[in-house]
Amino acid sequence: MSDNRIPPPFIGDERAMLDNWLEWHRGTLAVKCAGLSAEQLRLRSASPSGMSLLGLVRHMAHVERAWFRGVLNGEVGPKLWGKDTHQDADFDDVDTASVDEAFATWQAEIGYARKVSAGVPLDAVGKQQRHGQDCSHRWILVHMIEEYARHNGHADLLRERIDGVTGE
Repeated sequence: MSDNRIPPPFIGDERAMLDNWLEWHRGTLAVKCAGLSAEQLRLRSASPSGMSLLGLVRHMAHVERAWFRGVLNGEVGPKLWGKDTHQDADFDDVDTASVDEAFATWQAEIGYARKVSAGVPLDAVGKQQRHGQDCSHRWILVHMIEEYARHNGHADLLRERIDGVTGE
C-alpha cells in the first residue's frame, strides 16, 4: 500500500493545523483504497450495512461538494450520484458505478475545496445555512476532519476484511 501522506506538524498555527489534519485524513482514505481492484472497492461490509470503500469515496466527494461549494461558497447545484432522488445513492449504487469517475470526482471536489478554503478566513460565515444554522469556515474544517476520521475507521475495517491490510 503506497503512502504519500505528510504527517501534520506537532506545532503550528490554527489554520495550518486544520488544513494539515484535513489533508492527512483525505490521504488516509486514498491509502485505504490503494492497490485494490474495482471488485474489491465495491465489496460490501457486513449485512445489513451496504458500506464499501467505493461508497465511502463517493460519499466523501458528495460531502466535500456540499460543505465547500454549497455551505461555504453559496453555490446551488445538483447533488452527486443521484442523491437528489435517493439519499443513499452514494453508498447503494456502487455495483455498476465507475471507479475512475468516483475517484476523479472526489479529487476534483477536493481540489475545488482547497481553492475555496484558501481564500476564506476561519471566522467567515458560510453563504448558505445548514439545518437553519450559520456555519463558520472553522466549523466546516473541523467537521470535515471529523467526517473523514469517522469514515476512515470504517475504511480501515473494510480494507482489513478485503485483504488483511491494517494501518494508520
